[in-house]
Amino acid sequence: MIYMIGISKDVPLDIRQKLSFTKSRHKEILFNIKQIVDGCVLLLTCNRTEVYIEGEKKIDEIIEVLGFNDFKEILFIKEEKECVLHLLNVACGFDSKILGEEQILGQIRDALTLSEELKTVSGTLKRLFDVALSCGKEFRTKSSLNRYPVSSSSIVVNYCKKQGLRRYMLLGFGDVNKLTAKYILSSNFDVLYIAVRDIEKVDIEDSRVNIINFKDKDKYIKDVEGIIAATSAPHIVLKKEELKEFRGYIFDLAVPRDVEDVSDIKDIVYFDIDTITSINDENKDKRKRVMEENRFIIDKHLEEFMNYLNTRCLSDVIKKLQNSSDRVYKRRLKTYLNKYPKCDFETLEVLFKSTSDAYVNRAIEVLKQEYLEGRGEECLRIVEKIFMI
Repeated sequence: MIYMIGISKDVPLDIRQKLSFTKSRHKEILFNIKQIVDGCVLLLTCNRTEVYIEGEKKIDEIIEVLGFNDFKEILFIKEEKECVLHLLNVACGFDSKILGEEQILGQIRDALTLSEELKTVSGTLKRLFDVALSCGKEFRTKSSLNRYPVSSSSIVVNYCKKQGLRRYMLLGFGDVNKLTAKYILSSNFDVLYIAVRDIEKVDIEDSRVNIINFKDKDKYIKDVEGIIAATSAPHIVLKKEELKEFRGYIFDLAVPRDVEDVSDIKDIVYFDIDTITSINDENKDKRKRVMEENRFIIDKHLEEFMNYLNTRCLSDVIKKLQNSSDRVYKRRLKTYLNKYPKCDFETLEVLFKSTSDAYVNRAIEVLKQEYLEGRGEECLRIVEKIFMI
């Protein structure tokens, strides 16, 4: 069976950040879960922690591996069709705190890629995630969501523009702040500092952009009006003592938080990832309407994948049918060539094989359909008799 265990996006940030993982821990968890099930994929974002599983239902063992024993009351579990539907909704942006946000597809792709590299993904989960990516792409294209772009990065930069900010600092330059930089560069601004551990990894040709070493950030903080923090560090990277001369806005997009509590500093306006998503987004209603109008795309992919799941039991029969097709065409081809040895072998082989495959493939289609309609056993008996498999 396939199922998933997740933490709701609505769980408060102070709890979610306790349940986040470093990259090394991410890999360790995948390896450990794979020891007890057939396959697993771990989807981690700032708003969610979800593990997708194929194999026996071993909820308690997996929760133990995740280290979530003390948080069972905030977990949710979905199986089979509900699990598939959930991932499709996630891929299309329905389950994001920012409705329709544009980064989730890349995060799903990254989760699948890592599981493939570590060889923890099963064949069925691979197919499920491929379907989710295909569904998400089709959904965004047909609903034209690019007309209403939205992400935590876009919301932050649009908010800063409305407040008249023109001097920025980015802490970290992963996927989130690369997108933040893109939005800042397309706006009117005076200066942008990008603080990173390795300055060679940032290549932006703009005289207003300064790439600085992360450890030197405190030298420039007083020169900016807005700080956007989005590192993958498991600990605080910006402390209160570094903000003594700062007056302005801080946007903390990281989970766990990058910035130490600054609530007692009156001249600093602080937003964490949850308060950022509450900022009014003028495109929200338009996105919601157009997304609802295109839910049929999710329904289509859901039906196709569930049909695949429900006919997996026929895989051995299908292989036997295909082998039967190969035996038949080869035997017929050999007989024909013995009778007419001067014929073109390659052309004849294509002709004989395609003819044989056409009948077998039609039998497979009918068999699958009959199974889905509840008449599979009788159809299987007839097909086995016809093809003598």
